[in-house]
Amino acid sequence: MALPYETLTQFAGLGLTLLGGWFLGLATAPGGGKWRDRYHDEEAEHARYRDQANEELRAKTKRIRELEALTKGATAAAAGAATGTAWRGWFGWGRDNLARIRSIDEAREKRLNELGIKTYREIEKMTADDELALEQRLGLSHGTIGTEGWREQAALLGAGNEDEHSRRFS
Repeated sequence: MALPYETLTQFAGLGLTLLGGWFLGLATAPGGGKWRDRYHDEEAEHARYRDQANEELRAKTKRIRELEALTKGATAAAAGAATGTAWRGWFGWGRDNLARIRSIDEAREKRLNELGIKTYREIEKMTADDELALEQRLGLSHGTIGTEGWREQAALLGAGNEDEHSRRFS
């Protein structure tokens, strides 16, 4: 009896035919839809996750903005302290005793407070133009603030160097 497949080429042809039939069967079988369904389910799950993450991000961003609005006053006070504007408290507290600076008496301190200058730091941070304008407002002669060393005195007193201030300006 003769075998139907005797050569290597015939066996290769048979293998390819079987393999092709198997792929054709997989492609036309109704079970192939389950993979497609799984893919769509997974895609929908990822979309839900993205939507949930975006919603959480929006909620957290809103909360951050609310907290920033609540802390705006504290931030403004901190920024003011960094730029030289002192926080003066609820009833004007937080003032320094400006009369400790040589050539500032109680009346002049009161006038400085009326002009908005209440702390050593504000005097220390004045520019030459600020000094000139302040001298004009207070009715002082030109250069008085510079020659009296108000900025130096304010810096020493603001830093707590009482002994150095007494030694240099008393």
